[in-house]
Amino acid sequence: MAQFQHATVAAHDDANAYQDAILPQVSRTFALTIPALPPMLRRAVANAYLLCRIADTIEDDPALSAESKRYYENAFIDAVAGRIDPQRFAAELAPLLSTETLAAERDLVHRLPLVLQVTNALKPVQRTAIVNCLNVMSHGMYEFQRRASLRGLDTLRDLDRYCYCVAGVVGEMLTELFIDFEPALAEHRSAMMLLAVQFGQGLQMTNILKDQWEDRNHGVCWLPRDVFARHGVRLIELQAGQQNEHYGEALNELIGVAHAHVRHALEYTLLIPARHPGIRRFCMLSIGLAVLTLRNLHENPGFSSGAQVKVSHTAVALTVMLTKLASKSNVGLRRMFTMAAHKLPFTALGEDWSEPQNFRPAWPQSVTPYSTEPIGCEPVDLGDAQQR
Repeated sequence: MAQFQHATVAAHDDANAYQDAILPQVSRTFALTIPALPPMLRRAVANAYLLCRIADTIEDDPALSAESKRYYENAFIDAVAGRIDPQRFAAELAPLLSTETLAAERDLVHRLPLVLQVTNALKPVQRTAIVNCLNVMSHGMYEFQRRASLRGLDTLRDLDRYCYCVAGVVGEMLTELFIDFEPALAEHRSAMMLLAVQFGQGLQMTNILKDQWEDRNHGVCWLPRDVFARHGVRLIELQAGQQNEHYGEALNELIGVAHAHVRHALEYTLLIPARHPGIRRFCMLSIGLAVLTLRNLHENPGFSSGAQVKVSHTAVALTVMLTKLASKSNVGLRRMFTMAAHKLPFTALGEDWSEPQNFRPAWPQSVTPYSTEPIGCEPVDLGDAQQR
């Protein structure tokens, strides 16, 4: 028995060590923010991020057909939920991934069984929150990716829905994890869930604006066509480095929308008690980096690559230091945000964002808060995966 327990502990140690090692290879941002969290919460959040990254890898890989992506997304959720063998799933999928997918991401898929050792050691409420998030994310990404083109999304409302599927739902999942960690937050659940969606919206919009030219090189555009049309710009005709003042006007409008959402992310953070400075730092680091990126976009509308508006290492280090110093003070965090966001455009949000019931029925949400059943799919049989 003692030998078995020793082997189990060693296996868990290996799984946790792999999770810690692979995280900075697939996301420098989350490798910076997640270590700020308390240890038990840190493990769950890192695990959730890595699983979301696998879902994203499946959807983004250029070698997989739309049908194959849908098939493997369903299989992935089944593997995470324990309905199929993750080793078999990983062995089927990993060789199919293109070399255009990062080597670290391919390794992450290959090592899914190791990642799931950490998942299976989490509390049931944590595992359920992660599965619910993956359900919405995978189904939502598929619906948008299969219609993606250089023409962009039809409307700003469609951009809202896309951001929910890839980021807002992550905010909801994190809120479930935070409330489980600190039950006193339960009284703020309704407000935090709305603010969490806006938190994710602000961060995702920032990434979309920053990465728009790289996205175009891959044949997709996530910008809203109606916003640019109002300024006389046709997204299909955009070329990096050849933007005019009308493009700059539309860009500033969207920077203003992202700014408005990130302001709500600050309010989300301030709902977290000051006795949990690590959670506050986790949130504020993401907010700070987003605001600095929006500033770079605003100051350089003629940029032609994300690298040109990337936050400098010096600015990142300063953000880390200031966030740590101010994490326990609401006044300090507000002041830090105000200084960073000074001179950014601000676009008032529509009435849909004033109350959760105005918009949530439109989102592809999970069926129930604690459902582990996938949405609209049966457990996948991997026996005929190669034929798909």
